[in-house]
Amino acid sequence: MEMVKDINPTLIKRKGNGQINIKSGNKVDTVVKWTIWVLTALTILAFFFFDYTGLQIQRAISETLYNLRVMFFEPALTHFSWGEAFYQVGITLGLGVLATIFGAIIALFLSLLAAENLSKPWISKMIRVFVAFIRAVPTVLWVLIFAIAAGLGSEAAVLGMLFHSIAYLVKAFSEAIEEVNPGIIEALRSTGSSWWHIVVHGILPSTFTYFLSWTFLRFEINFSVAVAMGAAAGAGGIGFELFMASGFYFDLREVGLITYAILIIAIILEVISTRLKNRYFPSSVKA
Repeated sequence: MEMVKDINPTLIKRKGNGQINIKSGNKVDTVVKWTIWVLTALTILAFFFFDYTGLQIQRAISETLYNLRVMFFEPALTHFSWGEAFYQVGITLGLGVLATIFGAIIALFLSLLAAENLSKPWISKMIRVFVAFIRAVPTVLWVLIFAIAAGLGSEAAVLGMLFHSIAYLVKAFSEAIEEVNPGIIEALRSTGSSWWHIVVHGILPSTFTYFLSWTFLRFEINFSVAVAMGAAAGAGGIGFELFMASGFYFDLREVGLITYAILIIAIILEVISTRLKNRYFPSSVKA
């Protein structure tokens, strides 16, 4: 009986003689498979049309291995001190924290209006369309737009990340709110509770762990974006030093050390995120 339940009814066709013909897959699967095959064939075909003039494979491989060895096995600081390095890392973390905190606060209020079980349909749809448009534009492009409007600096980086963080968290928060048990909301409404009373006593206690998880996930994203925007938007931080070491000084040892620093911070953030989920959201970890 369980096998019968798992069969997609759209794949079952009855023949004229009463027999049942079960076909595996559907049109969507076929389109996806053909798309993958075509893209794979075009990728392989492209290698035959590359201009390999002057390319020395053996020399290229040896120099690449040498650069990787210098970068990751001989890391060193040459153009700034350890104190300056920690300071630049702090700037990058600060950019991510500011964009995340302000984004989460603004997104919380907008998500209450975007949730269909708390707001009017036309308000919910209007906000969803607006944040969908913002999400469609990459964070890097928003940062560059604000860099043109506000000038190069940390302000442009924070505003660009903030703009995209709000749109990202509004979608996540509103979906978490819509998954709240409707019985809780109806019970509070039946007692004459106001809209804010429902939010404070019904919505927030049921969705706090979801909000915490999504906010920290967005902070991890903002940290990586802040590294990239250190040079693009002139925001400074460890990303700017990485750009200078790789594109201006061409110091592979310094590039390797900065890469290790970014990797260590990413691991620390992942450990903190896991511990928060274990403490406040244990059901998601077990799943």
